[in-house]
Amino acid sequence: MLHKSSAVDWTLLVTTQPTGNAAVRMRVWREVRRLGAAILRDGVYLLPARPELASAFDQLARNVEQGAGSAHVMQVDASSDQQAQWRALFDRSSDYGELLKRCQKLRGRLGRDRVDVLRKAVRELDGELAALASIDYFPGPAAEQLASALTDLRIAVERLAAPDEPVATSGDITPRARARYARRIWATRRGLWVDRVACAWLVRRFIDPEARFVWLAKPTEIPRRAVGFDFDGAEFTHVAGRVTFEVLVSSFELNRDAALVAMGAIVHALDAGGAPVEAAAGIELVLKGLRQTYVDDDEFLCAASAAFDALYAALSANTQETEAQSK
Repeated sequence: MLHKSSAVDWTLLVTTQPTGNAAVRMRVWREVRRLGAAILRDGVYLLPARPELASAFDQLARNVEQGAGSAHVMQVDASSDQQAQWRALFDRSSDYGELLKRCQKLRGRLGRDRVDVLRKAVRELDGELAALASIDYFPGPAAEQLASALTDLRIAVERLAAPDEPVATSGDITPRARARYARRIWATRRGLWVDRVACAWLVRRFIDPEARFVWLAKPTEIPRRAVGFDFDGAEFTHVAGRVTFEVLVSSFELNRDAALVAMGAIVHALDAGGAPVEAAAGIELVLKGLRQTYVDDDEFLCAASAAFDALYAALSANTQETEAQSK
Protein backbone atom coordinates (compact mmCIF):
# COMPACT_ATOMS: atom_id res chain seq x y z
CA MET A 1 0.00 0.00 0.00
CA LEU A 2 1.35 3.42 -1.02
CA HIS A 3 0.52 6.70 0.66
CA LYS A 4 1.46 9.93 -1.07
CA SER A 5 1.95 12.89 1.26
CA SER A 6 0.56 16.18 -0.07
CA ALA A 7 -2.21 18.66 0.53
CA VAL A 8 -4.97 16.14 1.00
CA ASP A 9 -8.47 16.46 -0.43
CA TRP A 10 -9.31 12.92 -1.48
CA THR A 11 -8.45 9.30 -0.77
CA LEU A 12 -7.99 7.03 -3.77
CA LEU A 13 -8.00 3.22 -3.81
CA VAL A 14 -6.49 1.62 -6.91
CA THR A 15 -6.86 -2.16 -7.18
CA THR A 16 -5.95 -4.90 -9.60
CA GLN A 17 -7.72 -8.16 -8.86
CA PRO A 18 -7.22 -11.60 -10.37
CA THR A 19 -10.17 -12.63 -12.53
CA GLY A 20 -10.46 -16.02 -10.86
CA ASN A 21 -11.18 -14.76 -7.32
CA ALA A 22 -14.87 -13.86 -7.46
CA ALA A 23 -15.21 -13.88 -3.65
CA VAL A 24 -12.71 -11.05 -3.18
CA ARG A 25 -14.30 -9.06 -6.01
CA MET A 26 -17.69 -9.38 -4.36
CA ARG A 27 -16.32 -8.32 -0.96
CA VAL A 28 -14.70 -5.26 -2.52
CA TRP A 29 -17.89 -4.36 -4.37
CA ARG A 30 -20.04 -4.66 -1.24
CA GLU A 31 -17.64 -2.61 0.87
CA VAL A 32 -17.34 0.10 -1.78
CA ARG A 33 -21.13 0.36 -1.89
CA ARG A 34 -21.37 0.44 1.91
CA LEU A 35 -18.86 3.28 2.08
CA GLY A 36 -20.60 5.20 -0.70
CA ALA A 37 -17.36 5.46 -2.67
CA ALA A 38 -17.38 6.87 -6.19
CA ILE A 39 -16.13 4.57 -8.97
CA LEU A 40 -13.78 6.42 -11.31
CA ARG A 41 -13.23 3.32 -13.41
CA ASP A 42 -13.01 -0.42 -12.82
CA GLY A 43 -10.84 -0.96 -9.74
CA VAL A 44 -10.41 2.76 -8.94
CA TYR A 45 -12.48 4.16 -6.08
CA LEU A 46 -12.70 7.61 -4.53
CA LEU A 47 -13.70 8.98 -1.11
CA PRO A 48 -13.22 12.32 0.67
CA ALA A 49 -9.99 12.48 2.68
CA ARG A 50 -11.12 11.57 6.18
CA PRO A 51 -9.18 9.36 8.60
CA GLU A 52 -11.95 6.82 9.11
CA LEU A 53 -12.51 6.48 5.35
CA ALA A 54 -8.79 6.10 4.68
CA SER A 55 -8.70 3.32 7.29
CA ALA A 56 -11.60 1.57 5.56
CA PHE A 57 -9.74 1.76 2.23
CA ASP A 58 -6.59 0.43 3.95
CA GLN A 59 -8.54 -2.60 5.20
CA LEU A 60 -10.03 -3.13 1.76
CA ALA A 61 -6.57 -2.98 0.22
CA ARG A 62 -5.35 -5.66 2.63
CA ASN A 63 -8.26 -7.89 1.63
CA VAL A 64 -7.35 -7.48 -2.03
CA GLU A 65 -3.69 -8.28 -1.38
CA GLN A 66 -4.63 -11.36 0.64
CA GLY A 67 -6.60 -12.49 -2.41
CA ALA A 68 -3.47 -12.33 -4.59
CA GLY A 69 -4.32 -8.89 -6.01
CA SER A 70 -2.57 -5.56 -5.67
CA ALA A 71 -3.88 -2.39 -4.07
CA HIS A 72 -2.65 1.13 -3.37
CA VAL A 73 -4.27 3.75 -1.14
CA MET A 74 -3.25 7.31 -2.01
CA GLN A 75 -4.06 10.67 -0.51
CA VAL A 76 -4.40 13.08 -3.42
CA ASP A 77 -5.02 16.76 -4.08
CA ALA A 78 -7.21 18.01 -6.92
CA SER A 79 -7.51 21.08 -9.11
CA SER A 80 -10.53 23.36 -8.73
CA ASP A 81 -12.24 21.90 -11.79
CA GLN A 82 -11.55 18.37 -10.67
CA GLN A 83 -12.78 19.19 -7.16
CA ALA A 84 -16.15 20.17 -8.58
CA GLN A 85 -16.31 17.09 -10.80
CA TRP A 86 -15.44 14.72 -7.98
CA ARG A 87 -17.81 16.35 -5.51
CA ALA A 88 -20.59 15.94 -8.06
CA LEU A 89 -20.01 12.18 -7.95
CA PHE A 90 -21.23 12.27 -4.33
CA ASP A 91 -24.42 14.20 -5.00
CA ARG A 92 -27.17 12.24 -3.20
CA SER A 93 -30.03 14.52 -4.30
CA SER A 94 -31.69 11.89 -6.47
CA ASP A 95 -31.52 9.34 -3.64
CA TYR A 96 -33.13 11.81 -1.24
CA GLY A 97 -35.68 12.59 -3.92
CA GLU A 98 -36.71 8.94 -4.20
CA LEU A 99 -37.13 8.69 -0.44
CA LEU A 100 -39.11 11.94 -0.44
CA LYS A 101 -41.51 10.51 -3.05
CA ARG A 102 -42.06 7.46 -0.84
CA CYS A 103 -42.60 9.72 2.16
CA GLN A 104 -45.22 11.75 0.27
CA LYS A 105 -46.90 8.60 -1.02
CA LEU A 106 -47.07 7.22 2.51
CA ARG A 107 -48.59 10.47 3.74
CA GLY A 108 -51.39 9.91 1.24
CA ARG A 109 -52.14 6.62 3.03
CA LEU A 110 -52.90 8.34 6.35
CA GLY A 111 -56.31 7.29 7.59
CA ARG A 112 -56.44 4.44 5.06
CA ASP A 113 -53.74 2.05 6.29
CA ARG A 114 -53.51 0.64 9.81
CA VAL A 115 -51.38 2.67 12.20
CA ASP A 116 -49.00 -0.23 12.84
CA VAL A 117 -48.40 -0.55 9.09
CA LEU A 118 -47.74 3.18 8.82
CA ARG A 119 -45.38 3.11 11.80
CA LYS A 120 -43.40 0.25 10.29
CA ALA A 121 -43.10 2.15 7.01
CA VAL A 122 -41.92 5.29 8.84
CA ARG A 123 -39.30 3.25 10.72
CA GLU A 124 -38.07 1.83 7.43
CA LEU A 125 -37.76 5.33 5.97
CA ASP A 126 -35.94 6.45 9.13
CA GLY A 127 -33.45 3.64 8.68
CA GLU A 128 -32.92 4.39 5.00
CA LEU A 129 -32.47 8.08 5.74
CA ALA A 130 -29.86 7.28 8.39
CA ALA A 131 -28.02 4.94 6.00
CA LEU A 132 -28.06 7.53 3.25
CA ALA A 133 -26.94 10.31 5.60
CA SER A 134 -23.98 8.17 6.70
CA ILE A 135 -22.56 8.30 3.15
CA ASP A 136 -23.69 11.83 2.32
CA TYR A 137 -20.31 13.50 2.63
CA PHE A 138 -21.48 16.85 1.27
CA PRO A 139 -25.06 17.26 2.53
CA GLY A 140 -27.29 19.92 1.04
CA PRO A 141 -30.90 21.12 1.05
CA ALA A 142 -32.29 17.78 -0.16
CA ALA A 143 -31.24 16.12 3.10
CA GLU A 144 -32.93 18.80 5.20
CA GLN A 145 -36.09 18.66 3.08
CA LEU A 146 -36.43 14.90 3.53
CA ALA A 147 -35.70 15.04 7.26
CA SER A 148 -38.36 17.72 7.71
CA ALA A 149 -40.94 15.82 5.64
CA LEU A 150 -40.25 12.62 7.56
CA THR A 151 -40.60 14.39 10.90
CA ASP A 152 -43.95 15.83 9.82
CA LEU A 153 -45.09 12.39 8.64
CA ARG A 154 -44.04 10.75 11.90
CA ILE A 155 -46.00 13.31 13.92
CA ALA A 156 -49.06 12.79 11.72
CA VAL A 157 -48.90 9.00 12.17
CA GLU A 158 -48.54 9.31 15.93
CA ARG A 159 -51.48 11.70 15.96
CA LEU A 160 -53.58 8.93 14.44
CA ALA A 161 -52.34 6.45 17.04
CA ALA A 162 -52.74 8.83 19.97
CA PRO A 163 -54.74 11.98 19.22
CA ASP A 164 -53.74 13.44 22.59
CA GLU A 165 -49.99 13.04 21.99
CA PRO A 166 -48.38 16.42 22.75
CA VAL A 167 -47.25 18.80 20.04
CA ALA A 168 -43.77 20.20 20.65
CA THR A 169 -43.63 23.81 21.81
CA SER A 170 -40.91 26.27 20.85
CA GLY A 171 -38.64 28.22 23.15
CA ASP A 172 -35.98 27.52 25.74
CA ILE A 173 -36.02 25.03 28.60
CA THR A 174 -36.00 26.79 31.97
CA PRO A 175 -33.86 25.33 34.80
CA ARG A 176 -35.92 24.20 37.80
CA ALA A 177 -35.02 23.76 41.46
CA ARG A 178 -35.67 20.23 42.67
CA ALA A 179 -36.72 21.51 46.11
CA ARG A 180 -39.88 23.01 44.57
CA TYR A 181 -40.93 19.59 43.28
CA ALA A 182 -40.53 17.51 46.43
CA ARG A 183 -43.42 15.29 47.54
CA ARG A 184 -45.65 16.41 44.69
CA ILE A 185 -48.42 14.76 42.72
CA TRP A 186 -47.36 14.18 39.12
CA ALA A 187 -49.96 13.60 36.43
CA THR A 188 -49.92 12.32 32.87
CA ARG A 189 -52.13 10.47 30.41
CA ARG A 190 -53.04 6.93 31.36
CA GLY A 191 -52.05 3.97 29.21
CA LEU A 192 -48.35 4.62 29.85
CA TRP A 193 -45.88 4.05 27.08
CA VAL A 194 -42.21 4.83 26.44
CA ASP A 195 -41.86 8.54 27.12
CA ARG A 196 -44.38 8.72 29.97
CA VAL A 197 -43.15 5.63 31.81
CA ALA A 198 -39.53 6.72 31.39
CA CYS A 199 -40.44 10.17 32.76
CA ALA A 200 -42.16 8.63 35.78
CA TRP A 201 -39.06 6.52 36.47
CA LEU A 202 -36.82 9.59 36.11
CA VAL A 203 -39.00 11.67 38.45
CA ARG A 204 -39.03 9.09 41.20
CA ARG A 205 -35.35 8.16 40.81
CA PHE A 206 -33.74 11.59 40.41
CA ILE A 207 -36.21 14.43 41.03
CA ASP A 208 -38.92 13.57 43.56
CA PRO A 209 -38.35 10.21 45.31
CA GLU A 210 -41.67 10.54 47.14
CA ALA A 211 -43.63 11.42 44.04
CA ARG A 212 -47.20 10.18 43.69
CA PHE A 213 -48.66 9.64 40.24
CA VAL A 214 -52.10 10.18 38.77
CA TRP A 215 -52.99 8.66 35.40
CA LEU A 216 -55.47 10.87 33.57
CA ALA A 217 -58.29 9.74 31.32
CA LYS A 218 -58.28 13.31 29.96
CA PRO A 219 -55.58 15.96 30.47
CA THR A 220 -58.30 18.40 31.57
CA GLU A 221 -58.89 16.21 34.65
CA ILE A 222 -55.50 17.06 36.17
CA PRO A 223 -55.76 17.67 39.94
CA ARG A 224 -55.14 21.18 41.19
CA ARG A 225 -51.45 21.87 41.91
CA ALA A 226 -50.37 18.58 40.32
CA VAL A 227 -47.31 18.65 38.06
CA GLY A 228 -48.42 17.70 34.59
CA PHE A 229 -46.10 16.03 32.09
CA ASP A 230 -46.27 14.80 28.50
CA PHE A 231 -49.51 16.34 27.28
CA ASP A 232 -50.43 19.63 25.63
CA GLY A 233 -50.42 22.43 28.21
CA ALA A 234 -48.46 20.39 30.76
CA GLU A 235 -45.67 22.00 32.75
CA PHE A 236 -43.25 19.53 31.18
CA THR A 237 -43.84 18.38 27.61
CA HIS A 238 -42.10 18.21 24.24
CA VAL A 239 -39.98 21.29 23.51
CA ALA A 240 -38.06 22.20 20.36
CA GLY A 241 -37.53 18.65 19.12
CA ARG A 242 -36.96 17.10 22.57
CA VAL A 243 -39.31 14.55 24.06
CA THR A 244 -40.54 15.03 27.63
CA PHE A 245 -37.88 12.75 29.15
CA GLU A 246 -35.14 14.89 27.57
CA VAL A 247 -36.90 18.07 28.72
CA LEU A 248 -36.97 16.83 32.32
CA VAL A 249 -33.30 15.85 32.16
CA SER A 250 -32.41 19.33 30.93
CA SER A 251 -34.84 21.18 33.24
CA PHE A 252 -33.35 19.63 36.37
CA GLU A 253 -29.76 19.88 35.06
CA LEU A 254 -29.28 16.14 34.94
CA ASN A 255 -27.65 16.29 31.52
CA ARG A 256 -24.19 16.08 33.08
CA ASP A 257 -25.02 12.41 33.59
CA ALA A 258 -23.95 10.74 30.33
CA ALA A 259 -26.04 7.65 31.08
CA LEU A 260 -29.23 9.73 31.36
CA VAL A 261 -28.38 11.55 28.13
CA ALA A 262 -27.94 8.17 26.43
CA MET A 263 -31.28 7.03 27.83
CA GLY A 264 -32.81 10.22 26.46
CA ALA A 265 -31.59 9.30 22.98
CA ILE A 266 -33.23 5.87 23.31
CA VAL A 267 -36.53 7.32 24.53
CA HIS A 268 -36.44 9.93 21.77
CA ALA A 269 -35.87 7.29 19.08
CA LEU A 270 -38.78 5.19 20.35
CA ASP A 271 -41.17 8.08 20.98
CA ALA A 272 -40.39 10.49 18.16
CA GLY A 273 -38.27 8.52 15.71
CA GLY A 274 -35.33 10.12 13.96
CA ALA A 275 -31.85 8.66 13.87
CA PRO A 276 -31.85 5.01 14.95
CA VAL A 277 -30.23 4.17 18.30
CA GLU A 278 -28.65 0.74 18.59
CA ALA A 279 -30.19 -0.21 21.94
CA ALA A 280 -33.67 1.13 21.18
CA ALA A 281 -35.12 -1.98 19.53
CA GLY A 282 -34.19 -4.18 22.49
CA ILE A 283 -35.63 -1.74 25.01
CA GLU A 284 -38.84 -1.47 23.00
CA LEU A 285 -39.18 -5.25 22.94
CA VAL A 286 -38.77 -5.47 26.73
CA LEU A 287 -41.32 -2.71 27.30
CA LYS A 288 -43.81 -4.37 24.94
CA GLY A 289 -43.50 -7.59 26.92
CA LEU A 290 -44.01 -5.77 30.21
CA ARG A 291 -46.97 -3.81 28.82
CA GLN A 292 -48.65 -7.06 27.76
CA THR A 293 -47.95 -8.59 31.16
CA TYR A 294 -49.02 -5.61 33.27
CA VAL A 295 -52.15 -3.86 32.03
CA ASP A 296 -52.44 -1.70 35.17
CA ASP A 297 -50.32 1.46 34.84
CA ASP A 298 -48.97 1.30 38.41
CA GLU A 299 -47.85 -2.29 37.92
CA PHE A 300 -46.37 -1.47 34.53
CA LEU A 301 -44.40 1.44 36.03
CA CYS A 302 -43.06 -0.80 38.79
CA ALA A 303 -41.91 -3.47 36.34
CA ALA A 304 -40.56 -0.98 33.79
CA SER A 305 -38.68 0.88 36.54
CA ALA A 306 -36.64 -2.25 37.24
CA ALA A 307 -35.78 -2.44 33.54
CA PHE A 308 -34.79 1.23 33.48
CA ASP A 309 -32.68 0.76 36.61
CA ALA A 310 -30.77 -2.02 34.85
CA LEU A 311 -30.39 0.04 31.67
CA TYR A 312 -29.10 3.02 33.64
CA ALA A 313 -26.59 0.82 35.49
CA ALA A 314 -25.32 -0.66 32.22
CA LEU A 315 -24.97 2.73 30.53
CA SER A 316 -23.21 4.16 33.59
CA ALA A 317 -20.73 1.27 33.57
CA ASN A 318 -20.08 1.84 29.85
CA THR A 319 -19.45 5.53 30.50
CA GLN A 320 -17.01 4.80 33.33
CA GLU A 321 -15.17 2.25 31.19
CA THR A 322 -14.86 4.71 28.31
CA GLU A 323 -13.57 7.45 30.63
CA ALA A 324 -11.03 5.06 32.15
CA GLN A 325 -9.72 4.05 28.72
CA SER A 326 -9.34 7.68 27.66
CA LYS A 327 -7.06 8.48 30.60
